[in-house]
Amino acid sequence: MLAEASVFIASVAVALGYSAYKERRFEADCPNIGQLTDIGGYRLNAFHVPRPKTADLPPLVFIHGAAGNLLDQVGAFLQPLDGRAEMLFVDRPGHGYSERGGSENALPSGQADAIAKLMKKRGIKRAIIVGHSFGGAIAAAFGVRHPEMTEGLLFLAPATHPWPGGLDWYYNVAAMPVLGWLFNHTVVVPLGLRRLEQATLNVFRPNPRPDDYIAKTGPTLVLRPTAFYNNAVDCMRLLPYLKAHSPQYATITAPTVIVTGDSDGIVWEHLHSQGLARDIAGSELVRIRGLGHKPDYVVTDVAIAAMEKIGGAARDLQALARQAERRLIVEEPAQPADTVAPFGHPAGLTPPVTTGN
Repeated sequence: MLAEASVFIASVAVALGYSAYKERRFEADCPNIGQLTDIGGYRLNAFHVPRPKTADLPPLVFIHGAAGNLLDQVGAFLQPLDGRAEMLFVDRPGHGYSERGGSENALPSGQADAIAKLMKKRGIKRAIIVGHSFGGAIAAAFGVRHPEMTEGLLFLAPATHPWPGGLDWYYNVAAMPVLGWLFNHTVVVPLGLRRLEQATLNVFRPNPRPDDYIAKTGPTLVLRPTAFYNNAVDCMRLLPYLKAHSPQYATITAPTVIVTGDSDGIVWEHLHSQGLARDIAGSELVRIRGLGHKPDYVVTDVAIAAMEKIGGAARDLQALARQAERRLIVEEPAQPADTVAPFGHPAGLTPPVTTGN
């Protein structure tokens, strides 16, 4: 018995040491490019691009998805929008290099408020809020809670409405007080690294993933124990939050565009994107055949055209969507399965949610 206990303790010690070493390596390989700003007792991290003299768009604020960080949206939009707008790429509270703050930041409403505080600190009075996947829930909360700061809303494959089913066991284990700590510090790193390649491919499916995506966007940052715990808590609280708060979307009056794909196997567009189009009067739904969960990377031109339209330019988004379809490798739309990831994110490491049709 003593021998077995000794072996167990030694194995745990080795796993703890390995995870701590890899956490340092993840941060060394993906150093912070942003700046931490105190917004009232904790610091939020963001990469800020000041307004250029050549700007022809309103300020843009980008909100990443579950288990992600600001590099995901930087990789999609920084270069294509160079010289066109002031931009703020945010690490959501408890993700990337942002500190968590209070318990309110486990909800989209709290994270929306945190981003509003950061915008004020940065001198951004109004902006187009761009939310991808889980970030869509936060963008929607921002539109409801801070209409005076909302120039418009752009949703990219958003997760915004209740879905049938529940979360997989990984979330529950990761969020437990004691067992969760042990799981996050010993199991998550080796398991996540083993799944990383295929998981990121799955997030883009049926579209190809850029070859340099993992190297440039730092998805391994989510494998750090605290970040993984925060992500689990966020995801566990999302469904009850959406059940209570999604009816408030009808109060949004800001110009709104939703870009989504019929082949998204991560977030079901018929529940979320079509739900937003139904709930927000005057919004425009841009549904693209053959597009998966990453419109930010796969149809970046359509997303930017949507920003332009929100900013007041004349853009035929439906015509642009048809053009995008012609260049995609069109496959049959993803069929709902018994288990699919609920929101998706750069790393594709969020465990699946049990869902139904």
